[in-house]
Order: sequence, then structure tokens, then C-alpha cells
Amino acid sequence: MNVLITGGAGYIGSHIVKELERGNKVIVLDNLSKGHKSSISKYAKFVKGDLSDKKLISNTIKKNKIDAVIHLAASSLVGESVQNPEKYFQNNVVNGLNLLSAMRKNGVKFLVFSSSAAVYGAPKKVPIGEDDPAYPTNAYGLTKIMFEQILEWYDNAYGMKFISLRYFNAAGADPSGNIGEDHKPETHLIPIVLQVAQGKRENVEVFGTDYNTKDGTCIRDYIHVTDLAKAHVLALKALSKGKASRIYNLGNGVGYSVKEVIEIAKQVTNKEIKTINVKRRAGDPPVLVASSEKIIKELGWKPKFGDLKTIIKTAWLWHSRHIKGFKE
Repeated sequence: MNVLITGGAGYIGSHIVKELERGNKVIVLDNLSKGHKSSISKYAKFVKGDLSDKKLISNTIKKNKIDAVIHLAASSLVGESVQNPEKYFQNNVVNGLNLLSAMRKNGVKFLVFSSSAAVYGAPKKVPIGEDDPAYPTNAYGLTKIMFEQILEWYDNAYGMKFISLRYFNAAGADPSGNIGEDHKPETHLIPIVLQVAQGKRENVEVFGTDYNTKDGTCIRDYIHVTDLAKAHVLALKALSKGKASRIYNLGNGVGYSVKEVIEIAKQVTNKEIKTINVKRRAGDPPVLVASSEKIIKELGWKPKFGDLKTIIKTAWLWHSRHIKGFKE
């Protein structure tokens, strides 16, 4: 298939590109505001651009005879979305509609969407199932549920089939150590912890120690980025074989607290990791843990790197080899 990946130069996108490069023609569209050109496989074609550019999107789809789209490009910082919701509605919803319009114009009927566990807000039960109520507590999560609803209307009206993957916390790095997580600024817990172990940061800020959890810190479900990437490949195959539109959770079904992550990182790195306690971040639910039974049953997805220690080991390999991150 000829597959367009928006945001394909980012952390998750680069791992999906690697999984798709065999047997498919992969085109990456990315504005490089967060991504890195050097993270993209040499077998993929790169187009620099933004989803605000309707003409560029349409021309890219037409010129490369695109069969399907994996849509990852989005603003994704929870705290920022609370402070600046307009940016999130513009980038994640309006620009997403530009993509859908270009797909319709060029007859592209398949889309795999990068959604988020943030759609659930503060869940009433754990683990969370796809049919549980979605009450986002931040603008980021709201834009994801809005776009899923838009996709349902596009399916009903135009026959555009989609699979939406609600990620829990993507973590780790490709086992080769060649690609990994490099955000500037970094906001994700595991790379921040590892940067402290490397001496690049003085400490880890623990946002809230008074949650109603086993040790007072937030609990999250961490999924290895390679397992996440493989789920996109399975979703793409399912759509190409005529499967109906679906929404799936993607997680390991096990929750780890912030303090537990830090302790495991100490074991992996054999380094001391200093922490300081600060107030809660706006929009952070206490516990997010997935039930991924649906995608396991329906698509045959099976996580290979389910253990958090293994996830952190692969991340540490990447960080150890790339002290300064990607070259570009």
C-alpha cells in the first residue's frame, strides 16, 4: 500500500514508519515542529509541510497515489491545552478536517487515527473499556473525542472507514537503539527520569503526591512504542480487508505509579535519581489503565514488551547512545 503518515517524524511516527517500510511505500508529512528528519527511515519519502496547507495535503495524496492515511500530527501537551485551548482546536480539529477533505477529494477511504486515553478524563472504573464514558478533563482529550465523532459522521456519510487507537502512555524505544524519544522540551516521565540519571537534569518533578492512589502519585499504563507501532500495521491491514470502523484501547492493562517508575529506572540505570514534589498539574486524572481485550480479540494484537523494566531498558539504550538526541 501507499501510506501517508502525518506526524511521521515524531516519536511514535518514526517507529510506525519502521514497521511499515517492508512491503509498503511510506510517505511522511511533518512540519518538524516536534519531529526529527533524521529519525525517519531512509526508505520513506519525506514531505515537509503542515496540515493547515490544504493544497499541499491534496497534492501529496494525489502525487503519491495514497491508499491509506495514518494520522498522528497533533498538539499533545495536556497542560498547554488547558492554558491555550484555541491552539488545540485549530491544530487537532480544524487542520484534521483539512486532511479529511483532501482524502475525500482524492478518493482515499482508509484512516488510522492516533487518539488518546485522555478522552476518558477521570474514569469511574479501572481498567477502562472502550465503551466506558468519555469525559475529558482537558482540551487535548476533548479534541481527540471530537475528531473520533467527526470520523463516525464521515464513515456514515462518505464511507470513509477508520480505526481509532486510544493510546495510553507510549514509552521505550526501538530495541536496536537507533530511534527513540527526543522531545524539546521533554514532558514525558520516563525520558525525564533518564535525563536525570544522565546528569542532564537536576531532578524529576513529581506533580502531586496527594492523589487517592497507593503511594499518592498518579498511576499510568505504559505501552512500548514498538507494540504501539505494530497495532497501527494491524489496523491498516484490517481496514484494507474490509473491516468495519472501530475504536480500540492500546495499553498493557497494568498501572505503575510515578514513584514506581522512578524506582525501576534507578534499578535499570544504577544511578541515583533526585525528585522534588510539586503541586498537581491541571487536567491530570489520578489513574489511567487500559483494557485492551478488544484489539487483542479482534485484530490479534499481542504486546511483546509488556514489562516496564524492559520498556525502560530500551529507552535507556537509546538515551545512552544519543546523549544529544537526534542530529536534526
